[in-house]
Amino acid sequence: MDANHHVVPAGAYAGKLMLSESDLIKWGESLGRDVKAPLIIALSGDLGTGKTTLAQAICRGYGVTQEVTSPTYALIHEYQGRETKVYHIDLYRIESPEELNNLGWDDMLIERALIIVEWPERAAERMPKGILPIMLDYVPDNPERRILLAG
Repeated sequence: MDANHHVVPAGAYAGKLMLSESDLIKWGESLGRDVKAPLIIALSGDLGTGKTTLAQAICRGYGVTQEVTSPTYALIHEYQGRETKVYHIDLYRIESPEELNNLGWDDMLIERALIIVEWPERAAERMPKGILPIMLDYVPDNPERRILLAG
């Protein structure tokens, strides 16, 4: 099995961690250092749970030296990592999976790139198998921490 699949955070029971923002950033940078393209990382979670923060950390770990910003309005930002391109995609604003055609989705998928997708559920059946899913959620009664489920 490909080493990029079923990544579970170090020290996490059943792939579940409760993290502060700084811990989330450290974990994301470590993940970015360890992953190998081609790989799609699917970041799910409600607004404000830290998807973009995690994407930025993964990009830094992967060797992106440019400032990584939210692609909420542009939908896609492209960066150069240590070995391959990185596509940071935010699908929040798409209405249907058919709109992926206008974004060059199929072309990105055949590149040997690291692809980080926020709101992957909007891609529905167009999201390929073999992705690394990561879910972020709020910790009840503790707004400073997030729950991270990976793998």
